[in-house]
Amino acid sequence: MNRHTYNYGLIGNCAYLALIDTEANVGWLCWPRFDSSFLFGGLLDNEKGGEFSIKPATDNYKTHQYYIENTNILVTEFFCEDGEFKVVDLAPRFYQYERYYKPLMLVRRVIPLKGTPKVKVVCRPRGEYGELEPEVLFGSSHIRYMGLDRQVRLTTNIPLNYVAEEKAFSLNGPKHLALTWGVPLEGPLETTLDTFYSKTRAYWRQWVKRTSIGQFHQKEVLRSALALKIHQYQDTGAIIASPTTSLPESPGSGRNWDYRYCWIRDAHYTLKALTNLGHFTELEQYAHYIENVVLNVEEDERFQPLYSITGEANLVEKIIPLSGYQGNNGPVRVGNQAYEHIQNDVYGQVLTSLVPLFVDERLADDDKRSLLPIVMRILRKIEETMYEPDAGLWEFRNKAQYHAYTFLFHWAGSQAALKVARKYRDFEMMTLAERLVKEAEKQVEAAFDSERGVYTQAIGSKNLDASMLQLITMKYLDPNSDRARKHIEELEKELKTEEGLFYRYKHQDDFGTPETTFLICAFWYVEALADVGRVEEAIVIFENLIRYTNHLGLLSEDVKAEDGSQWGNFPQAYSHVGLVNAAFAISRKLDKEPFML
Repeated sequence: MNRHTYNYGLIGNCAYLALIDTEANVGWLCWPRFDSSFLFGGLLDNEKGGEFSIKPATDNYKTHQYYIENTNILVTEFFCEDGEFKVVDLAPRFYQYERYYKPLMLVRRVIPLKGTPKVKVVCRPRGEYGELEPEVLFGSSHIRYMGLDRQVRLTTNIPLNYVAEEKAFSLNGPKHLALTWGVPLEGPLETTLDTFYSKTRAYWRQWVKRTSIGQFHQKEVLRSALALKIHQYQDTGAIIASPTTSLPESPGSGRNWDYRYCWIRDAHYTLKALTNLGHFTELEQYAHYIENVVLNVEEDERFQPLYSITGEANLVEKIIPLSGYQGNNGPVRVGNQAYEHIQNDVYGQVLTSLVPLFVDERLADDDKRSLLPIVMRILRKIEETMYEPDAGLWEFRNKAQYHAYTFLFHWAGSQAALKVARKYRDFEMMTLAERLVKEAEKQVEAAFDSERGVYTQAIGSKNLDASMLQLITMKYLDPNSDRARKHIEELEKELKTEEGLFYRYKHQDDFGTPETTFLICAFWYVEALADVGRVEEAIVIFENLIRYTNHLGLLSEDVKAEDGSQWGNFPQAYSHVGLVNAAFAISRKLDKEPFML
């Protein structure tokens, strides 16, 4: 049985992201924002998605793709009958003039390695999700693509007619291409792009050197850290779930969602990963994004589960006329209806995300007392929703329940507010938070199935849910207790596969029974195993899970247990966050138990 993987590499510079396949075609690139229409979208429609490829003129060739070590610079090597060459792709990012230079520019360097191969470049950008084909105009050393929101310009030292006519040419020396949005490339082409390459490489390697990690699987943790970094939209600090939309959770399932937005829920886990990695600038930017979202919500409004990268609330979901992944995996959705859902765990997650701004001494650059009313306001929201059913973290569209996971975050959020109240001696907040901690505990305990010794998905439900692993990792349950041990054993029986993959749940939902496992649940499982002292098992499962990356170490959202195939949106920040946090959970145990090394 063939294993399906996403044969793409990811590049980005915190202003945009692009996916480039193993044949150096840009299969996905959205400009000017993460959530804009694609400029190249062959990932979802071969005909309407356009193309930006650099490949041999012959069909008889092989490729090898890799990252330049400790960077987000991607290399695709081609081996063909008449020679060898490589395509180096990067999104420029480096520090200059007291700011980060991160233009909407895709730099492509074509470098001969052996012989004189014949190469063909195809550049067909599209607008309005494939509905608009730009007009092509020639400049002195560039091609302009007109009719889009801004001028798109391809500056290159390849003869322009060869590019426009998609005609093969002999690669008798290095060639350079710079595709830009709005602001064109300034300066001499070759020397400028060579400088961008060397500065970008130096930036990423310096960033990696500042990353705090243990010895446990450093390579995988660093690749996850690098991928996670470029999922952050630096202008606002938002971190999106994934750069893609509508890659199916399983083929033909219709479970195709737009993940180019920022889920408040993810903040709790992402901030934990950033703290583990020692990247406090990213942590503070993300916490401030959450802070700004909160400030823009009216007193009488609910918090949404997700917002746009600029905090926009209205994310109307619509279906657009594209054929879908592999030509037959529709519908293709833009927007996400989940913004309308009632998901009350969001309040606790906002508080757990904001609490570092108040209590972490590394972020103590100004007085946060002015933000105390925000904490109190969110705490009141927990109070208001304590006994209200909701859609839960898995975003059931037609089913409201009293989800134990929601009550867990009511508990965690109230605990976070309690920390803030104690630091600032706010007795009103302290009294309310202490009461809500106790009420939330009662609600969580109401979901305990005493016959099986396990906490179920919701009060009154027999269904099990992998999110309840968080009772252990968030220290609601004492990891050393018999209850924690029994709880994890019952979840294993029903939701774990032999390989250590984990289903979110096994019962039917709005779209039937889930067909694929959810990767972050498996990493939660690894964390839980480490916490309860089953460290050797945690290591075995972790090392099995990292086999489900693609050829570059990138993770999808879902994995099909039967054959290990990657499905769901890709790459998935949530999965990489899970890997980082699981690795740290094991590392902490290994530090205490060196004989395990």
